[in-house]
Amino acid sequence: MRRYIALLAGAVLGLIAAGAPAAPSQAATDVTWSGPDFTIEHVTVIDGTGAAPQPDMTVVVSGGRIVRLTPSKAAGPVRGRRLDGRGRFLIPGLIDAHIHLRGATPAKSPAEGFVIDHVAAHQALASYLYAGVTSVVDLGNQPELVLKARAEERAGRILSPRIFATGNLITYPGSHGDGMAIRITDFERDRALLDRHIADQAPDIVKLTYEERGWGARPMITLLPPDLMARTLQYYNLYGIRTTVHVSSERRALEAVAAGADTLAHPVIQGPVSESFVRLMAARKTPFVTTLTIGENYSRLVEHPEYLDEPLYVASFSPAERQSLKTETRTAWQTQTWTWWMKVMTPVCQDNIAKIVAAGGVAVLGTDQSNGPAVHREMELLARAGIPPLQILKIATLNGAVFLGREQDMGSITVGKLADMVLLDRDPTLDIAHAKAITWVMKNGVLVDEAELPMAGGPQQRRWTGD
Repeated sequence: MRRYIALLAGAVLGLIAAGAPAAPSQAATDVTWSGPDFTIEHVTVIDGTGAAPQPDMTVVVSGGRIVRLTPSKAAGPVRGRRLDGRGRFLIPGLIDAHIHLRGATPAKSPAEGFVIDHVAAHQALASYLYAGVTSVVDLGNQPELVLKARAEERAGRILSPRIFATGNLITYPGSHGDGMAIRITDFERDRALLDRHIADQAPDIVKLTYEERGWGARPMITLLPPDLMARTLQYYNLYGIRTTVHVSSERRALEAVAAGADTLAHPVIQGPVSESFVRLMAARKTPFVTTLTIGENYSRLVEHPEYLDEPLYVASFSPAERQSLKTETRTAWQTQTWTWWMKVMTPVCQDNIAKIVAAGGVAVLGTDQSNGPAVHREMELLARAGIPPLQILKIATLNGAVFLGREQDMGSITVGKLADMVLLDRDPTLDIAHAKAITWVMKNGVLVDEAELPMAGGPQQRRWTGD
């Protein structure tokens, strides 16, 4: 207990010494521009900040950024390509802040490592864009898969959402996820491993796992020592790299925050959170990722396999994979203790998230999966938790940028920010399921050509053919 209090006190003193984060400046409604690429007229803007929708607005995009946001009646002459937004709703591009990009499968022999399937990775990334997701954060993967995809995306060689990645995660030998981890046991001795990770993989964010299991149907495993966790978190911060920690219980979440974690990769799922924990998360504003879908996914497939026939899933999965999920996978999951434990605990986790959000905490959408449709399921589960649609949209957009420390550049429809946006045919503030009614997706000021996306379900027709 003394050790925990000392860690917490040190974290609080460090926060005070650093000063409170600067409040974001009020964005202007116009910036200097030499000519727009697009003018979106007469659209209802839902900007991602939680503010009320703004009807009949004009949004101008140039050079990949939003350069003007104004009421249409005051917009003046249209310049550039006109996009009609009448009766439609413009939201920021969605952000999935916790994925594990598919495409790395363990080889038959452990000595052979992993079999890498870049085609599967490209198909998964395409499914995100098709679903309106313009940024993803990979929180642990084989570097040869995810870092290659990140490089391809940043060079414009593949159709993909923005990719932020940790590459290898960091943990203690035998702890959670050590199959894709850099294993450390002593900070001074293993610091060279961390240096190599920083130099070779250039992580956008680093993930540590702090988990001993012994809950649900999971046996006990080795726990990362808390002092080693604290020193490692601080070390990455000294290089300007944000951190996140895998936790599942309130106790370990408290210890991770006290040790200096910038964010948490999951909510508390092992049981109901205490009121003191809710107050702490609200006061500290530590972003935490929701990841409801990964647990609920088991019983959903067993009890409602028909969800795989919804249009987004048909586009995102091959017919063979959908059939395999409905048969072999469903049969295997019917008898797993984990399936039914997660069904019981998902409502507990939903309640935990709703309490923290209501108190002012920072929830961030993440699925812990590798497909675009899961993002919409995550939003549906947040709605079932009682969170209003406007708040869910903030969780799915601006809060993802906060998680990354990129809120000055991403996550909302604000002048000066990157033009990552989605046009909807229906009002998502009335029903979050309307976020699936996609007219078009824009990433970096460019309209995504859906017919060119390498979807696992086959070529897709363009949902928008021009106004």
